Amino acid sequence: MELYKKYRPIQFKQIFGQDSAVKLLSDYLKTNTLPHCLLLSGPSGVGKTTIARILKVKLNCSDFDYFELNLADVRGIDEARNIRSQIGRAPMGGDCRIWLCDEIHNATRDFQEAMLKLLEDTPNHVYFFLATTRPEKLITTIRTRSTQIELKPLSPKIMGELLDSILSKEGKKLSDDVKEKIIELSDGSPRKALVSLDKVITEEDEEKQLKLLVENSSEAQAIELCRLFFSNSKATWFDAAKILKGIENLDEQSENIRWLVLSYASSVALKNPKMGERAYKIIDIFGRNFWDSKKAGLIAACYEVLHS
Repeated sequence: MELYKKYRPIQFKQIFGQDSAVKLLSDYLKTNTLPHCLLLSGPSGVGKTTIARILKVKLNCSDFDYFELNLADVRGIDEARNIRSQIGRAPMGGDCRIWLCDEIHNATRDFQEAMLKLLEDTPNHVYFFLATTRPEKLITTIRTRSTQIELKPLSPKIMGELLDSILSKEGKKLSDDVKEKIIELSDGSPRKALVSLDKVITEEDEEKQLKLLVENSSEAQAIELCRLFFSNSKATWFDAAKILKGIENLDEQSENIRWLVLSYASSVALKNPKMGERAYKIIDIFGRNFWDSKKAGLIAACYEVLHS
């Protein structure tokens, strides 16, 4: 089993680096005052879904009454109508029914407006957990009618403690340099850190461990794309596609890669005036965000650069 699944917290006390959020939720549960709509916000991989699943157990919600919707796939009014048709039903095996709406910033405006009516008159046995990396994209009334629980990226210190804890349980050791590289590549995300740890934990040689981490990081792949864009030789779409295929979780990484490309192109424009026109074209093309289009937007931008 992958480390991020094996060590996914199943209790609040197992969660690293989210003390404020955990204390607030624990206090709500102790006083039986948990709001019926929580807006769980924060970067990818910091524990939004994990917290929702822990709350499911705390609230004694059965598997039959727990629904996870990925709004990146199911976005429209039909799904809101489906929820409306079900919320009046009594729980089948526990005390409540829960809907986790993940990536809710991807939902259509019609879905969000339909959800407002559900939030205004939520039955006592129903809870909505709305998870998002982009709370500012939600309509204002969704935000004001929800209780926001903000999760933050882990600090390097806390991330180091998490890695040490898991390495101890696995009976493994890593050098400080390798741990620091994992922390650097994680962007504060425990999930990213454990995915990286998985890649090196069975490798004994430090140099090979560092090479594995760099080769598989989105940052390294983005740099390869940039070098391709500014290459004097005639770069092809085949070359770019090969790099893109090597990036894990391309949907999640697309926006991070966009910013890395913009940073690289801006640096080239300032340091090498001869490449200014090329840099400007790349900045212009990558100026459009990929929050909605995700990997499709990234692929289209790369194709456009190579054919401009």
